[in-house]
Amino acid sequence: MGQSAAVWLVLLVAALAANLPYFSPRVLLVGPKRYPKPFAWRLLELLLLAALTLGLGFLLEARQGQRQPQGWEFYAAFFCLYLTLGFPGFVWCYLRKGWHER
Repeated sequence: MGQSAAVWLVLLVAALAANLPYFSPRVLLVGPKRYPKPFAWRLLELLLLAALTLGLGFLLEARQGQRQPQGWEFYAAFFCLYLTLGFPGFVWCYLRKGWHER
């Protein structure tokens, strides 16, 4: 897999993973259904999926060559991008009209 394809793969996985907690009523995506699912569970799922996405990026980078050390700035930028990619799911779940009637 080329470097460009790896970057697009990580971005696609990040966009899907960032929105998944908002569309799934299950706890940790495989547990029992909760209506409505508490925000704390969604936040925990978001953090776990962010860590898995970051791990995928590190794995693909290591397969391309030597993995570069990252400072706190990288992680701050990654988390901000991840939250931005998850904004459509947040809007769908919390800001659309009638979401609380489910």
